[in-house]
Amino acid sequence: MTMRAYVALGSNQGDPQARVLAAFDALHALPQTTMQRRSSLYRTPPWGVTDQPDFINAVAELETALPPQALMQALLEVELLAGRTREGRRWGPRTLDLDLLVYGEREIDEPHLTVPHPRIAERAFVLLPLSELASALHIPGRGRVDALLEKVDASACKRLASPT
Repeated sequence: MTMRAYVALGSNQGDPQARVLAAFDALHALPQTTMQRRSSLYRTPPWGVTDQPDFINAVAELETALPPQALMQALLEVELLAGRTREGRRWGPRTLDLDLLVYGEREIDEPHLTVPHPRIAERAFVLLPLSELASALHIPGRGRVDALLEKVDASACKRLASPT
């Protein structure tokens, strides 16, 4: 059985746009997984720790037979291959950040995996590209993407490129 999953991508180190585009390719190559669609790229201001470069953000829609824990492990491996290390400040600069946002209608609360992503409703840099792919998507326990997007300030997020 396959499941629809949404993954947020972000980078603000090196060549962030190239890193996000390469991450799309890596997601497409995951076992038992097909990337259905990808959002445009967005330049967004940093969130949390603001004294760092802007980010390039996007969202990928996946169809996957991987269980959520295995998918999350695969995302961590893609980050590692892109040079991501987890030392340093929380919400600080990063070569690549991949977050599992939604996994079907599942709600998961485990030590190393929370789905839907716990801060999804607060982040314009996630909701904007997600709404491009699935504005009517109901996020379990949170509401529809389009309604959540209306509640955040997305004015500083700038669309850069359409999906190809």
